[in-house]
Amino acid sequence: MRFSQRTNWNTEESDLSRAHRRRLAAGLPTADLTASNPTRCGFEYDPALLAALADPQALDYDAQPRGMIGARQAVCDYYASHSATLHPEQIVLTTSTSEAYSFLFRLLCDPGSEILIPQPGYPLFDFLAGLDDIKLKPAPLVYDYGWQIDIEGFRRAITAQTRAIVLVHPNNPTGHFTKVEEREELARLCREHDLALIVDEVFLDYGFAERPFTFAQGLEGVPVFVVSGMSKIAGLPQMKSAWIVVAGPEAATALDRLEVIADTFLSMNAPVQCALPTWLEGRHRIQQQICSRVAANLAELDRQLAEQTLIQRLEVEGGWYAVLHIPALEPDEQTALALLDAGVWVHPGHFFAMPPSGWLVVSMLGPEAEFQRGAKILLRQLSRLSMHY
Repeated sequence: MRFSQRTNWNTEESDLSRAHRRRLAAGLPTADLTASNPTRCGFEYDPALLAALADPQALDYDAQPRGMIGARQAVCDYYASHSATLHPEQIVLTTSTSEAYSFLFRLLCDPGSEILIPQPGYPLFDFLAGLDDIKLKPAPLVYDYGWQIDIEGFRRAITAQTRAIVLVHPNNPTGHFTKVEEREELARLCREHDLALIVDEVFLDYGFAERPFTFAQGLEGVPVFVVSGMSKIAGLPQMKSAWIVVAGPEAATALDRLEVIADTFLSMNAPVQCALPTWLEGRHRIQQQICSRVAANLAELDRQLAEQTLIQRLEVEGGWYAVLHIPALEPDEQTALALLDAGVWVHPGHFFAMPPSGWLVVSMLGPEAEFQRGAKILLRQLSRLSMHY
């Protein structure tokens, strides 16, 4: 049988993944500092949450490619809380942000077109790009007393094949929120090169300081596509509910074309659409728990870091993760293996397109006692490893 080259991936299990699987199978204690699934982190969900799926309206199959008007209005109400006035006509519902990205890549790109992706960043786009026959070009985030967008680095990455810039606001895992001045520089860059801006705002509600702006309000002269969804906003990754917000020039044409793409798949089911307004309205309960947990774990991490000088935590402005700068004594994959043997599971930095040595990423989403134990093991083990060099 012949398979397409677009699915010719290396699916071999890495040494690190294999070691983790075997450790769990052996029942050995492991403090998980990679947690990303809120449904498995001990939060309290409304026991009536699933009742919203029983809305009798869902028994009537009314195929609306952009999504049911009530669900789209609920998305508009959500953005109103972020001081952005939207209309349901600007919204296209999807089953996930991954599907939203795929829709947008098909809308904006031909085979071989390029999309700029900031790095460090979450390793999602490689597979999507391969499936949609496009190419990714890395664009740099730099760290200098905080994370910053390297505008000139973005400019140098643009070619005649570039169609859009992807921005994650705040970035995962760095926690960098785009600043107003960076937003304006990106807008000028997009206007200069006739590019669209795709902005992922799934972590928008998890800032540590002042309330951030949303790109859903649009940028003058720039086609803007904002993606977000219930996975992070309401801690409901299993409900497969997300959306695209369309703003800027030629929005009507973009929406007409997106409607054809959405109509081809009709992937979002009616019960979830009927439940979406209830879930969005009740999002504050889980968000408060997550924000409290992340703040407590971040404070605990800083407390333990203050007792040593070997490891540095980089500045973070939002999200669920922290980046640690460690001595670059060996490849981070080997460091993560040694930490796993000691009983703590962390991500090596290269997983997020960081250099191969000197970086670890930890999640602050897990239970506080587990995080405290894991951070203690991590710092103790890194201190021991450094003594051998």
